[in-house]
Amino acid sequence: MRTLLFLMSLLLSFGGYAKQGYEVTGKVTDSGSGEVLVGVVVLNMQTKEKTWTDQQGNYRIRVSAKTNTLLFSYLGYVEQRVAVKGKSKINVAMKPQDHILEEIVVLADQPSAKEVSYQNASPMLMGKVRGVRIGAARYRPEQNQESYQKIKENKFIDPTKEPLSTFSADVDAASYSNVRRFINAGNLPDKDAVRVEEMINYFQYQVAGPQNREPVNIVTELTQAPWNKQHQLMRVTLKAKDIPTENLKASNLVFLIDVSGSMLGPGRLPLVKSSLKMLVDQLRDIDRVAIVTYAGSAGVKLESTPGSQKMKIKTAIEELEAGGSTAGAAGIRKAYEIANQYQVKGGNNRIILASDGDFNVGDSSDESMEELISKESKSGVFLTVLGYGMGNLKDSKMEILADKGHGNYAYIDNISEARKAMITEFGGTLFTVAKDVKIQVEFNPSYVQGYRLVGYENRLLEAEDFNNDQKMGGDMGVGHTVTALYEIIPVGQASDLLGRVDPLKYQKNPAKQVTAKKNGELATVKFRYKDPDGDKSRLQQKVVMANVAELDKASEDLRFASAVAELGLLLRDSEFKQKASFDQLIRRAKAAKGPDHEGYRAEFIRLAENARDLSASM
Repeated sequence: MRTLLFLMSLLLSFGGYAKQGYEVTGKVTDSGSGEVLVGVVVLNMQTKEKTWTDQQGNYRIRVSAKTNTLLFSYLGYVEQRVAVKGKSKINVAMKPQDHILEEIVVLADQPSAKEVSYQNASPMLMGKVRGVRIGAARYRPEQNQESYQKIKENKFIDPTKEPLSTFSADVDAASYSNVRRFINAGNLPDKDAVRVEEMINYFQYQVAGPQNREPVNIVTELTQAPWNKQHQLMRVTLKAKDIPTENLKASNLVFLIDVSGSMLGPGRLPLVKSSLKMLVDQLRDIDRVAIVTYAGSAGVKLESTPGSQKMKIKTAIEELEAGGSTAGAAGIRKAYEIANQYQVKGGNNRIILASDGDFNVGDSSDESMEELISKESKSGVFLTVLGYGMGNLKDSKMEILADKGHGNYAYIDNISEARKAMITEFGGTLFTVAKDVKIQVEFNPSYVQGYRLVGYENRLLEAEDFNNDQKMGGDMGVGHTVTALYEIIPVGQASDLLGRVDPLKYQKNPAKQVTAKKNGELATVKFRYKDPDGDKSRLQQKVVMANVAELDKASEDLRFASAVAELGLLLRDSEFKQKASFDQLIRRAKAAKGPDHEGYRAEFIRLAENARDLSASM
């Protein structure tokens, strides 16, 4: 009898054990170096129980049966599945991926699934910052993976050979906030990160709006060039019309959000969430929002939802977590699909892409992404691109997407910049009033010996593109201004900056064929634009007279814009900087600061002072 009771007790004990399962422990290391990996996600694929490796790379997880499988995932490493097969100790050596993302990953002391979603989390360098553990044994700041399009600066041009200067008007301002991020971190920016026209156009200027129902007004001005008083500086500014928010057309928006592993950490997905929630607060009941996310694949987080349901939209944004690879092309296709499904005829149909631009799954080259966006943009859906993150920012790719998508590109480096883009400049960021805007300037060689467009190197067009409605131009939103500066070498002024060639042997010297008149006209500015839903462009033009104002008599706007341009020349170490100096541009910016209600100009002055100090220390 006692034997029978013992056997029954033993069976019950085994049954309870089988029901509860047992614990598996082990250590996770790098397969090459043998270093322990801290913060690796260990997931029981059957029970969905999840844990993380500790500071020694150890983990402990419960399994329900001998047939359970554990999934080990970590940013920068190949995912690994291991069948338990009754083992109680399983050590794993993980193999790095060919493409390792070098970044800082923030991991709470005791992470929850909501706090961190580490599908491929990066190796950890343990430390303590404000109560969180920081990861990045493989993080090396000197291995900067940011990419910028190479800029070949515009040179001085002889108007007897090329009288026309043609370019696409654009209101991107990403370069300024990106340059600010570098300087505030104690570094001078990469030269190709400095796009002078974007720095100038970061600021709003006091320009009268258009009259007679035109969408855009032209303003011009002529003064001395601050970095060479023997030269002249010509300003061309376009001002788009203002429309009260209540009169703006209904919006059909799709938030396209990168939730891949590269968006982990501060300044990335958490800042994206804060930015987009600000934008949600600006929506009206007539507006709609859908949310598409992409990592290893694309998915719909929120179907198109009325702007009246703000809490529902914000909750969907807050639930977003980062992890995995980056299938950007799949996300873009899905976003256009939804935008077209809910397209508002005559309304504002737009995708808002938030990413660091690191697309590494599917179509990812600049050329393939350019073709994809160009094709999709013909549907009438515009694209706004918001860049985030540092160390991995693919600036060149983000700029291409915005240009080809009939939209603008902004770099969001902090919550203040998010506020500027989402609240202060809400209409200009999201509501287009003129598309395919092109500028063409004809210079009169009777007054102009040479001219140079300051910036806009990647916006140049052929002269014949100006009248070709098939060639894309820039886009302007509600209340936006676009400013371009030309440096001019006046006739009779000796200069080594204008290249010379020997007289032609087989045809007449073009200079001798010029029969320009001394009629007081320095140049004629023309610009073309289309209505947001139009296919045929319209033309406006304005004459610039050869009346040069002294620099201290020029408008506050021009003096301030010239200070911003001068800083750009110095940061680029431009071959055309001539006598540019930090001290003189800072003095001029202070004198021309104006009302500055938002404090952006005061911030520029501090930035220029910091750049001066950084430059002096190198």
